[in-house]
Amino acid sequence: MMKRNNSSLHQYRSFLQKPTADYFMIMSTVLALAGLGLVMVLSASSVTSLEQYGNAYGIFLRQFLFLIIGLVLASYGALVKVGIWDLLARISVFAGGAALVLPIVIGKSIGGNKNWVGFGSFLIQPSEFAKLALIFYISRQLCRHQERVERDKSSSAFGLIIPGTALFLGLILAGKDLGTATIVAGIAIAMLFVSGIDLRTIFGVFVVAFGSGLFLAISQPSRLRRFRAVLDPFAPSVYKFAGWQPAHSLMSLASGGVFGVGIGASKQKWANLSEAHTDFIFSVIGEEMGLLGTFAVIALYSILIFAIFRVAISTKDSFAKYAVTGIGCWLILQILVNLLTDVGLVPVIGVTLPFISYGGSSLIANFIAIGFVLNVARREPELKAILKSRKVARG
Repeated sequence: MMKRNNSSLHQYRSFLQKPTADYFMIMSTVLALAGLGLVMVLSASSVTSLEQYGNAYGIFLRQFLFLIIGLVLASYGALVKVGIWDLLARISVFAGGAALVLPIVIGKSIGGNKNWVGFGSFLIQPSEFAKLALIFYISRQLCRHQERVERDKSSSAFGLIIPGTALFLGLILAGKDLGTATIVAGIAIAMLFVSGIDLRTIFGVFVVAFGSGLFLAISQPSRLRRFRAVLDPFAPSVYKFAGWQPAHSLMSLASGGVFGVGIGASKQKWANLSEAHTDFIFSVIGEEMGLLGTFAVIALYSILIFAIFRVAISTKDSFAKYAVTGIGCWLILQILVNLLTDVGLVPVIGVTLPFISYGGSSLIANFIAIGFVLNVARREPELKAILKSRKVARG
């Protein structure tokens, strides 16, 4: 038994030492998550699709289209020359700011948030793409900070990133989207932390951000009710209002048991669990695939994040290192907020589950980010040589 365990451990270490390990771990986990997401969107959205489109496949077909677009853009992003990414990084703060202005000027209000722009029958959420733009902006500013420090010049990482970050947060909050603002603030704080900034400054920024978020939450009655629902979503005073979603999310997760009730057999999605195919799709996974299904999802995310941070560590380019780290932090924050919302530990703030939840803007933005990470991974000399030799071998 001991020999078998040692052999498995040796094979695992041998795999991780291969130049292709991170590259293929990222691709395989993203494809697995997106594939599972497509199946679960079909299952979770069938009721809503019948109401909106007259058939059970309307939302699924849209998600399939978004997935194809995302795959094409990720493939292009992985193969494109570095200069294209550099250009996007240089204009990121202007492009992201302009995108966030659109919902304020011509946007549509959904669920109290004015963060959508309509194009025919499709809706685009510019703030999803602004997250990546912010990561590029902060990465460039942190590189400037690093260069100044190396030349013994006075510099403040916080002072360099605050103008663009404040702009993005202000525009997002103008659309009353506290959920996206929370993720954006979290990304900025996480990137400051990995840059090596003084921990006292990080703590101060966190306290200010947390205090501001709490004030914005309790200053609006609907948001305050969501906080009360966290304490007890089944309480009579909140159950039929803010407690409805978290209460039925918990029911959905609890009813799945170890092995689940089977794909498509969820009961909570039948008018009980609202937003079953978006914010609460993890609850449907728990109900239909059970505890094992939820563990599988968490394991896939863990492998993906692990591989992304390995790419960040291995690259020699400072901008790429910061940007890949920022993308990893973005995914961690979004995953954690969504999962904690579904288990009732965080108020419902409308954050999707990356690669799984329905939503074209979120899915495509996530794939573009993965395209950049793969592009960085492909720049490593050993991986570049291996991929080139395989391309030659295929003729």
